[in-house]
Amino acid sequence: MVVERDLLISLLKLTKNGGVTHESVYRDARVPSSVGLKLLQKLQNANLVYLNDGAIDVDSNSRLQLGVRAVELGADVERVSDFLDWQEFEAITALALEQNGYRVAKNVRFKHAGRRWEIDVVGCRKPLVVCVDCKHWRHGISPSVLAKIVTAQADRVEALADFLPGMSVKVECTNWDRAKFVPVILSLVPSRFKFYDNVPVVPVLQLQDFLSQLPAYLDSLKCFFKEFRHL
Repeated sequence: MVVERDLLISLLKLTKNGGVTHESVYRDARVPSSVGLKLLQKLQNANLVYLNDGAIDVDSNSRLQLGVRAVELGADVERVSDFLDWQEFEAITALALEQNGYRVAKNVRFKHAGRRWEIDVVGCRKPLVVCVDCKHWRHGISPSVLAKIVTAQADRVEALADFLPGMSVKVECTNWDRAKFVPVILSLVPSRFKFYDNVPVVPVLQLQDFLSQLPAYLDSLKCFFKEFRHL
């Protein structure tokens, strides 16, 4: 288990900027090539890496899964997080939303009430507007810190609902008669809290399940409502 964890960490570190060779991963993880190859083949069978003539390729979705697997095997969350960037969180979030029928906008920026705001990912599927804040937080987040994160995201989402249909933001929901805006926090690993102040805190690998189940428990979540008047 320790050997697999170390190899996963080396993969995350070395594939941050693209593909790498088998030998560089074995050397960084300090594992024998025979053991390393068996682990890489295991990962390839799980569709997490792609092996070709001594080279290894890993896509953003797989890198996230490798990171979660490393944490499950005892790797330090802070160390794993250092090898993942927020764009990878955004990419997998957008993909999950699109696969569930949402029209997606990333890095939605707007100015409202004298402030500048930004929401990482906004997904629209009538009548829902799911607004996701992709968080790279460290191990052992406290309730007080989580409260600040949730409050900040709720404020952003409320501001977006109030701002639309602003000319500077192009999102699908402005074509509807009404919309329900849902703030969501996305994390690398599970938090002690699945919800905080009725805002869902969703581990990235559970995002697909969350989106598929969202309509069933929508009434219990914090939401902001907006009616659009069309001339």
